[in-house]
Amino acid sequence: MSDDSAERTEEPTGRRLSKAIEEGDVARSMELPAAAVMIAGAVTMALMGSWWVSRFAQQMRAGFTFDRKTLDTPTLLPTTFLYAVGEGLLVVLPLMVVTAVVAIAASGVTGGFHFSAKAFAPKFSKLSPISGVKRMFGTHALVELIKAIGKFSVVSLVLWWLINRYLVELMRLANMGLEPALGATGEMIMQSVIWLTLSLLVIAAIDAPYQRWSYFKKLRMTKQEIKDEMKDSEGRPEVKQQIRRRQREMSNARMIAKVKDADVVITNPEHFAVALSYDPTADGAPILLAKGADHIAARIREEARQNGVEMFSSPQLARALYFTTEVDQPIPESLYHAVAPVIAYVFSLAQVRPGVEPMAKPNPEVPPSMRFDAEGRLESA
Repeated sequence: MSDDSAERTEEPTGRRLSKAIEEGDVARSMELPAAAVMIAGAVTMALMGSWWVSRFAQQMRAGFTFDRKTLDTPTLLPTTFLYAVGEGLLVVLPLMVVTAVVAIAASGVTGGFHFSAKAFAPKFSKLSPISGVKRMFGTHALVELIKAIGKFSVVSLVLWWLINRYLVELMRLANMGLEPALGATGEMIMQSVIWLTLSLLVIAAIDAPYQRWSYFKKLRMTKQEIKDEMKDSEGRPEVKQQIRRRQREMSNARMIAKVKDADVVITNPEHFAVALSYDPTADGAPILLAKGADHIAARIREEARQNGVEMFSSPQLARALYFTTEVDQPIPESLYHAVAPVIAYVFSLAQVRPGVEPMAKPNPEVPPSMRFDAEGRLESA
């Protein structure tokens, strides 16, 4: 049998991805936010460099200047120190805000922004020595090692090149005044940051696509997992069958509950039963309220007996109505002449008085085109 990882050739489904996100497992590149923060810092320093130099020069002069009151009162020194620190923080505050916002935004580029409570839950599997050894010597650890060596090598080469480039300028700083030295230092720092940022950007441009590819590769599924997920999504056959059975039972219960409102139940008399309702004040045809065969027909007849609904035995008419009319629909026009005498007969029974001759029981004549056998086939066919 082949290795399970070799069989994972199918792309992850939306359900698999959603489950991974719920567990806090998303694609993340640590190099991209680092490079983005460096770029944002470099741009901010380029835009605000001259203002920073001026402010730092003022603060350094103020920091080395003490009035007599401060010198004579040692308890004022902590306050003076805290004030200087606060002023320094206000100067670098724009840089801190920009880099913080960029770090948060860049961290969601590869995998988006998601909150998962499961990610905060402790995972005792990580305490296993065997799992720890696998993480130390696995493919992921090897990739991280290669990436760390590559990053260290690139940054070291850039730093070595920058030191050689600015060595003479660094030696000259000792002979400069404060403001010229700060200006020259700021210029060197700015250019150094730009070059370092470019080196990190190269690493991030390689790492971000790799992390995304690795993430989707890790979530790949086997063909059997795809089939199992489809079964779970669509419902297993036995579960679907139970649902359909329950739906039929509920539909039949609602239909049988309407029998009490019927004017007549026409029976087979054993296998079929249909319940009809007719409003003589309206212009419409009789409405079929319920119909059923076998045990459903028995339930309709029982409901009719319990509610005093008249039952009329006519096998051909019962089958014709059963096979041609849906529930809550009017009967076909071709059956009007067969149903009309039955309705009239049922209504006449309600008006029977002592000494009044009741209406003779009709024998409905069903058209040949509406005569069905018990299987629903036309008898003339």
